[in-house]
Amino acid sequence: MKFGMKKMLAIVLVIAMIASLAVIFTACGKTQTEAAKKPADSVKIKVGLICLHDDSSTYDANFINGLAEAVGALADEYIEVETIVKTGIGENNNCYLAAKELVAAGCKVVFADSFGHEDYMIKAAKEYPNVQFCHATGVKAHTENLANYANAFASIYEGRYLAGVAAGLKLKAMKEADSKVASKIGYVGAFPYAEVVSGYTSFFLGVRSIVSDVTMEVQYTSSWYDPTTEKQAALNLINRGAVLISQHADSMGAPTACQEKGVPNVTYNISTRSDTPETYVAGSRINWAPYYSYVISSVVLGQAVATDYCGTIATGSVQTLELGDACVPGTAKKLIEVKNALASGALVVFDTSKFTVGGEAVETYLADVDDDGTFTGETEVIANGKFNESLYRSAPYFDLRIDGITELK
Repeated sequence: MKFGMKKMLAIVLVIAMIASLAVIFTACGKTQTEAAKKPADSVKIKVGLICLHDDSSTYDANFINGLAEAVGALADEYIEVETIVKTGIGENNNCYLAAKELVAAGCKVVFADSFGHEDYMIKAAKEYPNVQFCHATGVKAHTENLANYANAFASIYEGRYLAGVAAGLKLKAMKEADSKVASKIGYVGAFPYAEVVSGYTSFFLGVRSIVSDVTMEVQYTSSWYDPTTEKQAALNLINRGAVLISQHADSMGAPTACQEKGVPNVTYNISTRSDTPETYVAGSRINWAPYYSYVISSVVLGQAVATDYCGTIATGSVQTLELGDACVPGTAKKLIEVKNALASGALVVFDTSKFTVGGEAVETYLADVDDDGTFTGETEVIANGKFNESLYRSAPYFDLRIDGITELK
């Protein structure tokens, strides 16, 4: 991660030099309008994006929108980016074939957005060493050691925690208004992977920082995108007594169920304020635009891309979404306070003094950081009273099942 930040600083310096040259040209007799014009020889590059679904998936839409945002920003820095987005590409050999097609079309950078794309992206990277391949949520770049293959993620557990704080304030207000409201919430998860477990745990800890006796049930759907199953999972949680729902699944299924039942909902990737105005509270997302910009700029400048990149609040990669009409007064102010504490390190999401497992404090834990297929932990991740998430690789590896959360069968 330090390696990636150095490269980003180098890019900033180059951009600053370009700005300085514009000032010099103006001083040498060109008009302000002429100096502001982009040079005719703006750098051009073609970039590909492989998506598991299309933009009807909140997850994939977040990647697609992030790329569009990055393209706009790079245009201001004299980099013209032509994009090719391939949607509906499964976690199978179709990903490899899509990557080959993008290379054949002239793409110098190829991104892929789903966990199961990784092996096929690695296969393509080995075949095309002159093309930069980047894979979001992947875990193998730091062990594959390919110069043209990289993984990326963000410390979204901090964003989830912030969303949990907003949910906690809502739950607290509900309980104060009606003593019969239970301290029970629900969470719709796709799979029992570390990425989902890390997310729901950080969300829960955010809620619990406001409502100390909260409990949470998790219902898995065994799919990243299944509107019907996600809606049914949310309804099941509500029928079991959950008074607020969040999710790590990619459709409008859970938010729709919450809107129909009048249950507050906290989202991921996109705001549903316009679609579910009565129940949308808040949300969080990874903003992929900074990473796209960093990688594309690095390739244009002929610089190496960090093998494992973890975006943060500071890089603009971890964001809270707009607050909804269902949030309570004072939420924005509280989120600013908590966000500043997270950014400064004064607050740590996975502070081991804040949770237990099986009634016991967690003092040591070997996480499965080096994914060799054995699912065996090999890296000590507990130090200085905290679980060091996304330190040894960008993708989450927090998979502890802490007390207070129940995974439904």
